[in-house]
Amino acid sequence: MISPALIFFPRARYGWPVNVILFEEGELGRPLARGDERARHILRILRKKKGERFDAGVIGLGTGAFTIEEIAADGSLAFSPCALAPPPERPALRLAVGHARPIQLRRVLRDLSSMGARAIDVFGADLGEKSYRDAGLFKDGGARAALIEGASQSRDATLPELRAFESVDEWLRALVGASALEAAPDEGRLLIAADNERPQGGFSGLPARPGGSALVAIGPERGWSDRERALLEAAGFARLAMGRRAMRVETACVAAAALALEKIGEFG
Repeated sequence: MISPALIFFPRARYGWPVNVILFEEGELGRPLARGDERARHILRILRKKKGERFDAGVIGLGTGAFTIEEIAADGSLAFSPCALAPPPERPALRLAVGHARPIQLRRVLRDLSSMGARAIDVFGADLGEKSYRDAGLFKDGGARAALIEGASQSRDATLPELRAFESVDEWLRALVGASALEAAPDEGRLLIAADNERPQGGFSGLPARPGGSALVAIGPERGWSDRERALLEAAGFARLAMGRRAMRVETACVAAAALALEKIGEFG
């Protein structure tokens, strides 16, 4: 198993924004080894010295200012957290996306985590590339690392719930079983399937649902099959367009998330 920290933090050296350094709870009380990229970031990029503080957080617990207690001769760094401010609740947005190329999916997970999505589902689709499902993203720690990267950039110590499904059918059955589809759209929940090819309307026509929730589905690169459109429509999803142009999966996810968050009142 590859450590999520070792996947995520090397990017800090190349200009990726690291607005808060995140730790797993089990890492508290142990020094950061010289080779840990977080230690390198603290000492080389932030140029922190013994006794100084840096912004950090513990996943699931909160964020605060951490103090450097000691910098050993071998380059390891001992630190201690102060009182942590509990993290705010993530917006009521669940976004589901068809399996994309691994590099695209990493971007999707990172960006949706940064935008505050509460849950992200990944599913196999009729027109999706089957080989993408066999990528090791969910096995080697890469998916969690992408979620951590997004949370770190947005100064959040929480991560979205992440689940994977073999098909749209399995995903919809799981949602019904978890009562995720019980609230009808006119009761505060928006059910949206992005579809620029055969839409029933546009995102711009959605009513505002301040304080509500949104469940948005994004198909794979080749879009939805007619069978999947029928399944989504039967489950109460409105197929809505975000414009006339074809989009990359990661672009469509960010655009749809932003539009949905605005509708449920997350932008003020």
